[in-house]
Amino acid sequence: MGEQEYHLPVLLQETTELLQINPEGTYVDATFGGGGHARAILEKLGDKGRLIVFDQDEDAYRNRIIDERVTFVQQNFRHLQRFLKLHKAEQVDGVLADLGVSSHQFDTAERGFSTRFEGDLDMRMDTRTTFTAAQLLATWGEARLQLIFQEYGEVTNAKTLAQTIVKQRKTHPMRTITEFKSVIQPIVKGNPQKYLAQVFQALRIAVNDELGALKDLLEQATSVLKPGGRLAVITFHSLEDRMVKNFMKTGSFEIAQEDPFAKETPPKLFRLITKKPVTASDAELKLNGRSRSAKLRVAEKTS
Repeated sequence: MGEQEYHLPVLLQETTELLQINPEGTYVDATFGGGGHARAILEKLGDKGRLIVFDQDEDAYRNRIIDERVTFVQQNFRHLQRFLKLHKAEQVDGVLADLGVSSHQFDTAERGFSTRFEGDLDMRMDTRTTFTAAQLLATWGEARLQLIFQEYGEVTNAKTLAQTIVKQRKTHPMRTITEFKSVIQPIVKGNPQKYLAQVFQALRIAVNDELGALKDLLEQATSVLKPGGRLAVITFHSLEDRMVKNFMKTGSFEIAQEDPFAKETPPKLFRLITKKPVTASDAELKLNGRSRSAKLRVAEKTS
């Protein structure tokens, strides 16, 4: 399967340029997917260069690059530091993470990521795990459901949605996309397509603990990057972008309140390379509509 069929990489040229690739360096692509970004990095690496790629998805592994300079780690990127140590690459020159769900995952009906198809409510990025979206809907309490729809999907009537699920699940199974859509259809607000996309996004983030994994990746990136090494992250929704922005700016996930009486400010972990996020050009938007919400931020480790 070619990378174009699998997944069209977003902000490809911008990302590889801003990583400032050293031909003899060691780089990490934390989200291999269809391998588009990985191949672009590999093109800039010489014989002594090295690329370590992470992806927990079985389909991505089947699509891997066969090259002696490439090491494929079939794990969630939240285990970055452990597996770099295992593969004797404790210090690296750059880390890239493209946090978008691959086109292939969206377009494979049985994965349950898309509202466009019928299939099981699965949504697992790593099919070796057992917790699915159907299990989440069947077991989580009302308050917890409301919180994920509110926080992860910005669903306007998150409370009503959570109440409906808890009430209806006693008599109406929600194992498939069609069954779930049928249960919540009476309470859909606004544009049905947009509403369902927000609900599905919230479920996917919760099933895969995406924000927890991102937090782990960012914290570990500070340890594995060499001084002068670069961290490049492409996000697709505001929750992720806010986390990345705050972390690159302050080394924290929250916006730090400045103390006017503090004698000294803590040293910065990163120097911002992109003051504002890089977004897709008009040409890319025409070619790939999914690039519309992509935001790239790049920072350089200071010491």
